[in-house]
Amino acid sequence: MKSRFRAILISKHDDVQKVEDVELSRADLMEGDVTVEVSHSTVNYKDGLVLGGRSPVVRRFPMIPGIDLAGTVAESSHAGFKSGDKVLLNGFGLSETHYGGYSELARVKGDWLVPLPKAFSPAEAMAIGTAGYTAMLAVLALEDAHITPDKGAVVVSGAAGGVGSVATALLAKLGYRVIASTGRTEEVDYLKGLGAAEIIPRAELAADPRPLAKERWAGGIDSVGSKTLANMLVATSYGGAVAACGLAGGMDLPTSVAPFILRGVSLLGIDSVQMPMPRRRQAWDRLARDLDMSKLAAMTKTIVFGELRQAAQDILAGKVRGRVVVEIR
Repeated sequence: MKSRFRAILISKHDDVQKVEDVELSRADLMEGDVTVEVSHSTVNYKDGLVLGGRSPVVRRFPMIPGIDLAGTVAESSHAGFKSGDKVLLNGFGLSETHYGGYSELARVKGDWLVPLPKAFSPAEAMAIGTAGYTAMLAVLALEDAHITPDKGAVVVSGAAGGVGSVATALLAKLGYRVIASTGRTEEVDYLKGLGAAEIIPRAELAADPRPLAKERWAGGIDSVGSKTLANMLVATSYGGAVAACGLAGGMDLPTSVAPFILRGVSLLGIDSVQMPMPRRRQAWDRLARDLDMSKLAAMTKTIVFGELRQAAQDILAGKVRGRVVVEIR
């Protein structure tokens, strides 16, 4: 294990954030009972916010960003892990209060780690990343709400993004009729390749919502928020449900109680950061079973460490399709 290692570090002085490529020592690592040699990470929308200084995600400085990591245990005093184990980590405050995955070494709590499923390499696990893991949590929530394929179509907003791409692929493989919403007309063939049966323009979900609209789908997975989520809710059929897991379009929700009290629609909140370990492992087990690996490969781009900051800018600008894997080592 290296005594010194490369990382991206965010510091803050006089309310101005500075992002640097740095070399640190093992003494600079934070507390934890497992040290991981990080081989891969990824770029999620939240990572773009952090590196771009666009949102107060970071709650302590300095901070190593990156909400995901995968790699090999180098040292462990945790009973559940030993040197050589392959592991992955999503959330649990990485990039907010604890040093994250954009680093060749990470010291974390073993209670946060998930053993790498045998079905995935570290790179494939990061091709899934928090975005894909969140998509699986949303699918599980729809299943728990009894939104089965026979109930009707499921709409996915932001379908060409990370959450949307994985959600589209998962739902299609599980037998759902997927309606994919995107603002990028050039991605129609891409989304149909993932299994979408119908593509609708983003504008249909971005208009000012009415209290109720014609019933169009039994459920939905939304990573956009604001008017998009409101329009998904008002067009959900009786007894349907929408899983909400993002805010790319805003944190507000300009809707009324009508979908809830007149159609019995459920709004399902999806948090991936502090999800308890049993549900977390269930999601990864289901990803290993239900995600078509050829479709994952088709939606994934791999970059090197030095390209991270540009990728963060691109994801905020809506230029990233699917998933981005970062080779850390």
